[in-house]
Amino acid sequence: RQRYTINTAAECAAKCNSEISFTCRSFMYNEKDQECLTAAANSKSDLVMRRGNTALYEKTEYLLECVNGIGTDYRGTKTKTKSGKICQRWEARYPHKPNVTPQTNPFADLESNFCRNPDADSGGPWCYTTDPDTRWEHCGVPSCTEECIHCSGESYRGKISTTQNGLTCQRWDSQEPQNHGFIPSALPDKYLEENYCRNPDGESRPWCFTTSTSKRWDFCSIPRCTSEPPTIVPELTCTTGEGEAYRGTIAVTESGKTCQSWSAQTPHKHNRSPDNYPCKGLDSNYCRNPDNERMPWCYTTDPETRWEYCKVPSCGDAPRPGDPVIPPEEENCYEGDGSSYRGITSETISGKKCQAWSSMTPHTHSKTPQKFPNAFPHCTLKGLRGAGLIGHN
Repeated sequence: RQRYTINTAAECAAKCNSEISFTCRSFMYNEKDQECLTAAANSKSDLVMRRGNTALYEKTEYLLECVNGIGTDYRGTKTKTKSGKICQRWEARYPHKPNVTPQTNPFADLESNFCRNPDADSGGPWCYTTDPDTRWEHCGVPSCTEECIHCSGESYRGKISTTQNGLTCQRWDSQEPQNHGFIPSALPDKYLEENYCRNPDGESRPWCFTTSTSKRWDFCSIPRCTSEPPTIVPELTCTTGEGEAYRGTIAVTESGKTCQSWSAQTPHKHNRSPDNYPCKGLDSNYCRNPDNERMPWCYTTDPETRWEYCKVPSCGDAPRPGDPVIPPEEENCYEGDGSSYRGITSETISGKKCQAWSSMTPHTHSKTPQKFPNAFPHCTLKGLRGAGLIGHN
């Protein structure tokens, strides 16, 4: 970050463009004080704090999470390949010794481990992977121009902002009229931009909260693409990440219950069907993860148990994203009144799940991260749709 005394916002923009010590993605200009602040961060990567009378300007190319053409100008922040492998940092030499580095391609913005297309690959942005057995892979960044969806539309980045019933979508960064927990800054990988239809939670297709006080949310009517959907590398014997690519034949839950067929509606009625969730491999009664759960799961044939996770082995020793990382016992305790507690417990003493502090549903409250940046140990109950968690209906 750099600070300048500048006469106009245009001069501040010129300073941002000429920064050489870092990549300038945004700047703030205070006309009253003629103060210019250039920054490497933007609203997508960091919480940008602004003073009164200060205007924030951001470079559009660093906000887009889609590609034009083959994506040589892509400057987004995707860090996983199309099969879910974590990207290797561009300056790293392990597990793969790269031919393309920030030194060989100084104008390609090869920062961190973000997907890029420095060599004009016809397949689009790519990266070296942290999997020793896979040197590199394309990232499957969606096109900016496609107004259609593949599969359940989780990669949809279009600009449709009206629901199937003609209602206008509410902005994702607004809490009016609908309070909700889908905060763009907290979910940067879901690309909750403007009021565009999105599918951040594994629904059957894109949706949005509405500006109508009589209907909280609604699905969007977006046509299916006629082109082939992005391919995945199926995992047949174990899982990486959250197991979205698992296509093995385990059909028993972790407690030993037999899985119900995805196409069946007995003993449990549900909407996670092959028709509603194409591309998710909902064959027979095999364990799958069609809706962004922690790991593969299934409905059970036990009328008393609706669904359970499955015990599918991990392909590596690293924990899956979302798995709780238990700190040493002495770190997950508190002293005195607990005001300094920073552990990861997220259940109340009676076993109820905690509501996200940034969420206003099901309980409206004033104890928000903005008002209490130093946090505190007690919690409020967590809801379903409003807190970014959907049950298996």
